[in-house]
Amino acid sequence: MKRHLKTAAGVVLTAIMLFPVYWMINVSFTRDTDMRASPPHLFPVDATLEGYRAVLDQQLPYLGTSLLIGLGTVGLTVVLAAPAGYSLAKLRPRGGGALSFVLLIAQMIPGIIMAMGFYAIYLNAGILNSVPGLILADSTIAVPFAVLIFTAFMSGIPDELLQAARMDGATTWRTFVSVVLPVSRNSVVTVSLFAFLWAWSDFVFASTLDAGGDHQPITLGIYHYIGNNNQQWNAIMATAVIASIPATLLLIVAQRYVAAGVTAGAVKD
Repeated sequence: MKRHLKTAAGVVLTAIMLFPVYWMINVSFTRDTDMRASPPHLFPVDATLEGYRAVLDQQLPYLGTSLLIGLGTVGLTVVLAAPAGYSLAKLRPRGGGALSFVLLIAQMIPGIIMAMGFYAIYLNAGILNSVPGLILADSTIAVPFAVLIFTAFMSGIPDELLQAARMDGATTWRTFVSVVLPVSRNSVVTVSLFAFLWAWSDFVFASTLDAGGDHQPITLGIYHYIGNNNQQWNAIMATAVIASIPATLLLIVAQRYVAAGVTAGAVKD
């Protein structure tokens, strides 16, 4: 009986947490004339695709820019964080413990503080309102977390495996590329997923560093659309639905790798 009660409570709590997502989808199919119905319709009566047509007509450039920024952030994060994690886990440089502590502290810095610093730097460097500037800024959020994940995972790789590679004549770099990275697939997927999600959902850096650029991410697209069309809620919600699809698909596909990558290093033999 207790098991059934716990299951029922879990279902109810899950439904409550997911209701805003359902309501977003519901409103995206609702006609403008039905938007202010009282009581509101729990299901889209006379469903319409007008909102999705508006998204395809006006929001595709924003979605393309977000995809470019997300993929660029993933690439830069993995390139910087994977060697750093390997160094901290296996090469054990002097000051490695202090560096790990600094990376942990870096994650506690509010994004708006970093955005103000980036604004001054980008203004002098001439990369304000640019896609590369946003990729670099978003990577600063992802890299500290990524280094910690890689360090935890790579610490669990047997030293005998690396020693065997060195005995075969592999250099440190060759060992990292040919041995460590292939067996670190779970951590690479985990880091890539979180880096992409952070870049995809970023608004603070986008609104501060790229508010006047020609190529803006979807978060700014939604923000501008609300400001210019605050009566067309079906189009606004349709934009939000489409913007959430890539993140949802990635989470579904990669959840097994994420679970393994996040828990790696938690248990030691």
